[in-house]
Amino acid sequence: MQMINRTWTLVAAIALVSGIALGGCGIIYKPDIQQGNLLERTNVHQLKPGMSKRQVLSLLGQPSVISPFDNNRWDYVSTFQHRGGKTLQRKLTLIFKNDVLVRTEGEYFAETPQDMLKASQSFEGNYKPNTESAGAKGDMKDAQPAGGN
Repeated sequence: MQMINRTWTLVAAIALVSGIALGGCGIIYKPDIQQGNLLERTNVHQLKPGMSKRQVLSLLGQPSVISPFDNNRWDYVSTFQHRGGKTLQRKLTLIFKNDVLVRTEGEYFAETPQDMLKASQSFEGNYKPNTESAGAKGDMKDAQPAGGN
């Protein structure tokens, strides 16, 4: 009986040490985490002073935060973390007066075009599209399905 207990203790210790070692190596999958408002650039650029709260709601949806002390301020906040990396935070504040939009603060889409291009390339992988069409060479056998004639 004592031999069985030692064996299970040894197996549990090995499993624990292996789990800690693998966790530190980055082998364990970490998903992308998106929280808060996910706003589209075209909708944010359509905001104009003079819009009513109802128009803003239909354009952007509910804000993340409406201050209980100042209902004339709406905050749209979003955070994104790519697989355990650095957290990117975006914030857009809308200021109303008499239920009419008077100004916006913050840059929800603050990144430069170079930053956006660099970020998009990290998701592309190694895919290289075939630029030659099957009909360009006049050889149509490449264009047929694998189980074809």
